[in-house]
Amino acid sequence: MPSSFNVESADGYERLMGRWSKRLAPLLIDFAGLADGDRVLDVGCGTGSLAFTLAERPGLKEIAAIDYSPVFVEAAKWANSDPRITIQQGDACALPFEDNRFDRAMSLLVLHFVPEAAKAVAEMARVVRPDGVVAAAVWDHYGGMSGMRMMWDTVVMLDENALPLRRKYCFQPMMRPGEMKACFIAQGLAEVEETSLLIRMDYLSFDDYWQPIAAGEGPLGKYVAGLEAGKREAVDAAVRAAYEAGEPDGPRSFASVAWACRGRVA
Repeated sequence: MPSSFNVESADGYERLMGRWSKRLAPLLIDFAGLADGDRVLDVGCGTGSLAFTLAERPGLKEIAAIDYSPVFVEAAKWANSDPRITIQQGDACALPFEDNRFDRAMSLLVLHFVPEAAKAVAEMARVVRPDGVVAAAVWDHYGGMSGMRMMWDTVVMLDENALPLRRKYCFQPMMRPGEMKACFIAQGLAEVEETSLLIRMDYLSFDDYWQPIAAGEGPLGKYVAGLEAGKREAVDAAVRAAYEAGEPDGPRSFASVAWACRGRVA
């Protein structure tokens, strides 16, 4: 299950997205629901945003977490101090757990980077007991990520080679309205509900906003890192101008929306 997300470093990911997934994690947990004594699986744990937020609930019995990236697994293990949490490298499309092992399985900001996302949903359903819950959230890149769309829309005005990359970004798996819900239903889940979750991404300055991308993190970062020097300077200047929007550099806040879906194992 090769992920399509570009990982340079765990610290870089934290600056790019980890700090925002920490804000989103409580909203997904509330949507999915929890009960004392639950055993919960975090599929695609990254640096641990969801697993560590789950650990704030003292009534949970077990939190298992997997991620495909050894970089993320190492960082999450290093940060973990809760004996209820176990973290290992694993494939979302071939989960290393027996059937009916968990009460709930959750996936935060992962399914849109899984080429065979439907298989990952089926695997989550397989390892959850009957009447247990499967839940996931992915960003709405096309209509709900104003800060990131601003970058892509600026870049394509300077380089037509970025056009197919923007299209791929906007229409990754599970991002169209109703797409995740249809997938959950197709994998046999019942009482499927889809909603949207809203956070704000608050930046202190343009450097706070742009530095993780400039360092090569994520899909846009991979593109920027490959630019020749002159075009790179033009991109940097144009994105800065879009961020500042005619005002002095400083804090900016962007609304950011994720699609969320949950269903019960029949």
